Amino acid sequence: MTTILLIVLPIVAIIIGALVGYFYRRSVAEAKVGRAEDSVKRLLSDAQRKAEAVKKETVLEAKEEIHVLRSELERETKDRRSEVQRVERRMIQREETLDRKLQSVESKDEQSASRLKEINKKKDAIDQTFRQQVEQLETISSMTTDEAKGLLLEKVEQETRRDMAVYVREIENKAKDEADKKSRDIIANAIQKYAADLVAENTVSVVALPSDEMKGRIIGREGRNIRALETATGIDLIIDDTPEAVILSGFDPIRREVARIALERLIIDGRIHPARIEEMVNKARKEVDKEIRDAGEQAAFDAGIHNLHVEIIKLLGRLKYRTSYGQNVLKHSLEVAHLSAMMASELGANVTLAKRGGLLHDIGKAVDHEVEGPHIQIGADLAKKYGENADVIHCIQAHHGDIDATTVEAVLVQSADAISAARPGARRESLENYIKRLENLEEIANSFSGVDSCYAIQAGREVRILVKPEDVNDDGMHLLAKDIVKKIEKELDYPGQIKVNVIRETRSVDFAK
Repeated sequence: MTTILLIVLPIVAIIIGALVGYFYRRSVAEAKVGRAEDSVKRLLSDAQRKAEAVKKETVLEAKEEIHVLRSELERETKDRRSEVQRVERRMIQREETLDRKLQSVESKDEQSASRLKEINKKKDAIDQTFRQQVEQLETISSMTTDEAKGLLLEKVEQETRRDMAVYVREIENKAKDEADKKSRDIIANAIQKYAADLVAENTVSVVALPSDEMKGRIIGREGRNIRALETATGIDLIIDDTPEAVILSGFDPIRREVARIALERLIIDGRIHPARIEEMVNKARKEVDKEIRDAGEQAAFDAGIHNLHVEIIKLLGRLKYRTSYGQNVLKHSLEVAHLSAMMASELGANVTLAKRGGLLHDIGKAVDHEVEGPHIQIGADLAKKYGENADVIHCIQAHHGDIDATTVEAVLVQSADAISAARPGARRESLENYIKRLENLEEIANSFSGVDSCYAIQAGREVRILVKPEDVNDDGMHLLAKDIVKKIEKELDYPGQIKVNVIRETRSVDFAK
């Protein structure tokens, strides 16, 4: 019995403890739930109060904003109404003014119509009187009106042509001395520095591409590569529909050469981006500078000239990339140097001076696109700056006849320059075109009446025309020269200028028997 109690009593105690714990936890949980419900109710009430407050504030702000907008709208409407009223008043005033002007114009039209009628009546009377006078004049002179007009016009034309010829000859004789030097300066500078027919060929270079896909890589994303290349070189890149080619355009041949080398290197390398472009352009610029120096040293060596200033050598090298009417200026300078030396040797003049002046005579063309002024003055200034003697400077200044040549060497340089430039084939003109131009020149001269014979000389720079003395008088020679010049300018294309020389010769022949 005792054992059973010992077993039952703990079990009963455990059950009672469990029940007591259960009811205790239940009461605690209910208390927490009640407190939570009270807290939620308080939060809801606070939120409702705050929402009401926010709602009231929002409504008040909206009402205030509506009030402000309504005030502005009323003010703007009032201003517009005032402006419309002002415009209406102005329109009414303009309409009244236009009505008054229209009435005035109508009255003037009526007056003009009446005056026009009177004028027409007077004109008819004058025409009738004029016809009567013409009939009387025809009766008195025994000539018709057309015959009288023809006779009068013929007489006036003869007198006008004679007066014109005398006037033209006086003007030419008066202006010849003053205009000769100035016209030579202007024409020489224009020919040397501007060749319209060849400027497109001398200012572009073409770079071949392996494929048209390379064009997109050269342009780059949003054009950054092409902008970087143009900025670094100063040359315009023209990328168009030309298959597998990019055109480089620029007046500076050295910059164009730098751009060409850099672009070809970039195409071969394949890595085209702004940093690589700048690196390649710097390398190409150094390479071109070295080529310029080498070309200048080689030219001085070929000409047999020593002791040239290093800057003069660089300027000579720059002439390798300069052309004049398609003729390479460096080769032209070497040719002038050799021709001057040969003629100086024949005449017993200073061979070294003639050769040095011939080599440096066009040195100003190396920088004439960068420095203002004619290339003769630029070259003389450069020679003086880098220590050339006065005789060499004089050869440079006189080689186009801008100043009178005072030394034999200067005359030889001038002659050698003309020989090198004027001989057929030296400049961009084929022999066939050269011969054709001479034939056309003589054909134009022979097309005029009174011409006996004509000859194109000095490589087509002058045409000498012999006229029949019995058909063309001294005054008519000037008019004939002017007419031939006008026809040459209209029908021929030629560089520089063409001198038209009209010659009239009177011979008296008799025989002794």
